[in-house]
Amino acid sequence: MDSGDAAIIDKLYRARKAEYRHSNRDRCLKGTRITVLDEIELWARDFDRPPIYWLNGLAGMGKSTIAQTIAERMFADGQLGASFFCSRDFEDRRNLEFIFPTIAAQLCRRYPKFRSILIPLVRADSGIVDETLDGQMNKLLVQPLVKSGISTVVVIDALDECQDEKPTSAILSALGPFMKQIPKVKFFVTGRPEPCIQNAFRHSLSTKSRDIFILHEVEPDQVNSDIQLFYKHRCSEIRSHRPGLDGWPTEEQLHLLTERAAGLFIYAMATVRFIDHNIKNPRTQLDLLIQSQESASEGRTKLRGDTTLDSLYMAIFHNAFCDNDPEDDTRVRSVLGTVFFATHPLSPATIATLLGLDLGDVLPLLSSLHSLLILSDNIDHPVQPFHKSFYDFIIDPNRCDNPRFCLSPPDQHAELVVKCLELMNQKLGQSAEGLAKMTLDHACNSWLNHLRKTTSTQNAKILPVMYLFLGGNFRFWLERHYGYVRRLDQIAAINKWLGVCHISSLGLCPGIYWIRSRCHRLHISPISLKPYS
Repeated sequence: MDSGDAAIIDKLYRARKAEYRHSNRDRCLKGTRITVLDEIELWARDFDRPPIYWLNGLAGMGKSTIAQTIAERMFADGQLGASFFCSRDFEDRRNLEFIFPTIAAQLCRRYPKFRSILIPLVRADSGIVDETLDGQMNKLLVQPLVKSGISTVVVIDALDECQDEKPTSAILSALGPFMKQIPKVKFFVTGRPEPCIQNAFRHSLSTKSRDIFILHEVEPDQVNSDIQLFYKHRCSEIRSHRPGLDGWPTEEQLHLLTERAAGLFIYAMATVRFIDHNIKNPRTQLDLLIQSQESASEGRTKLRGDTTLDSLYMAIFHNAFCDNDPEDDTRVRSVLGTVFFATHPLSPATIATLLGLDLGDVLPLLSSLHSLLILSDNIDHPVQPFHKSFYDFIIDPNRCDNPRFCLSPPDQHAELVVKCLELMNQKLGQSAEGLAKMTLDHACNSWLNHLRKTTSTQNAKILPVMYLFLGGNFRFWLERHYGYVRRLDQIAAINKWLGVCHISSLGLCPGIYWIRSRCHRLHISPISLKPYS
């Protein structure tokens, strides 16, 4: 492959870490999920079966683990052409428009014949990457697949994780019309049974085009057997490196854990992560979890119907933060709000710097939730939620019914706007290196994204620090991020917010006046963004 071809493939590679091998995801334990894995592998080999296979299931049922296992097996068998694991935690992996170009880039690397056909098409039309989903599908995938005649499987996991102006079902609508043209290509897709996706499977894809496997309809005895096998395996691993655990856990405890999991593999995984704390006794941790979850379940059942994951998550919270200290609770919400709502995952060191907290306060807080977060010993590595069901729980006041821990997305975005602006007010115009520079860059690049996700009820909190910014360091921000703010919608977002705040143009600080005086012509002349021209 010459450098010119490599450059074109790099342009297509919009989400480099979306591939199955770029993340340390769990895979199915040997001896579990036999029925569903065998069924998918049979489908992949049988070209008389429909070209699209949709594995759907409720949160926590192990869809991504199955997808990871299938991708690895397909790769080992030489069947896998490409994979895209969507994630709401990463901007490039939650964007629908990045899926088809990234798949095309992987197919180029996998199949020289495909590459030899696609590269000239992209050279002749460099705008292909920015076309509609239908256009991308046709030009980046269908045309070269038809001409190359290759046989392959493409895996797309967690389609419901995409957050875009277009519904996630748009991907399926784009796939549907072209399936007959590429009969040797199969798409394995996973996702929650969201209405828009279900409707797309019913209306955009004929019954001849898709197979469906519903995880939450698998026989409970079969799922429970797999979960118990998982518990036995992981507890055996814990015993192998932790002395004094002979006879642990008891059969009664294993039965109770399996029963409480209620078919949810994420429950089993979170439970084991809680038990296997590196500085605590697993016996004590398991006893504590069982007792505290019973208490949480009893209290919650009195208020409303209890759910398996909710009682587990609440029990973990109560164990981690048993002292009802308002200052500590505020810190917990601030740190978790940054973990969940930052534009991309941040390290503990960056979180502490952005929020103006001591790293010595942030690290123990995160560590106390080790069973629900992906943490590293390296403070410069990003923190991520262990599973998306934790996010669903913590933002829903009907599920996370303790206001100490429940997060309001608009409130958290407003706090992040304020923290970003405060940091820029302090540091813009000064020299910064290392962590300070990295955090300042993040603040400069992300504050507008957070501003867009606030509501009018947060304006009073934001306005004082915003006014200081627009009256002082706004110019430094423009000069520092000139290329970034050439995106006209960013400046328009500030103007829109100012309008919501009912700020007139009379007697305004230079930053506000500059925005107002130029916003009417930004759509015509991007060059007018030159600072204070």
